[in-house]
Amino acid sequence: MEIPGRKAIVVGGASGMARATAEMFVAKGGKVAILDRPQSEGADVAKGLGGPFFACDVTDYAATEKAVRDAATALGGVHFCVNTAGGGIAMRTLGKDGPHPLDAFRKVIDLNLIASFNVARIAAHCMSTNEPDESGERGVILMTASIAAFEGQIGQVAYAAAKAGIAGMTFTMARDLGSLGIRAITIAPSLFSTGLTKGIPDQMAEHLVRDAAFPKRAGPRSTGSWRSRSSRTRC
Repeated sequence: MEIPGRKAIVVGGASGMARATAEMFVAKGGKVAILDRPQSEGADVAKGLGGPFFACDVTDYAATEKAVRDAATALGGVHFCVNTAGGGIAMRTLGKDGPHPLDAFRKVIDLNLIASFNVARIAAHCMSTNEPDESGERGVILMTASIAAFEGQIGQVAYAAAKAGIAGMTFTMARDLGSLGIRAITIAPSLFSTGLTKGIPDQMAEHLVRDAAFPKRAGPRSTGSWRSRSSRTRC
């Protein structure tokens, strides 16, 4: 699907790679709606891109459904949906204080896996009303897993489980939606610098990359907050 004239909803678009994706999309002739937390810079980012902003917490599923539908209405439709919202905790299966708390595990699953499915299912419903393009496509859903889905490190048991769930549901979702002309894709990023936090020491960056499965695929070595970038694709 070509970008010019198309419309995208970018969840987590106030910062990081989601913001970069939104900026690229607009630069190539598309329109974007930004969804992010109320305290984020989403409103300013959206204003700079000439699109609307909708505040939401993805773990509030009903409010997120409303935000996605409102964004689609404001744009006059949606052809792309990008979701990067997520996060993790550092906690072992069995630590010094005892077993991994179930509530903490569940919160990570809610934030990463269930929230991603919620966004995808509502976006798919919105896309299903689109007229197909010349190739028969109505839309593209892009979700974010992580290298942790395949190469999770010590203390990432909850995060790795959630991201593996995203990777695991992608093929089935693609098959579910394929007959409607909607593609489902998941990227599995490794580590890279988003520049969100200035002044982080180089040795910290080196430490974060040290255990990466494919360190040469990590992003540029610059000071900043090290997060995720694409190293594998599931479609």
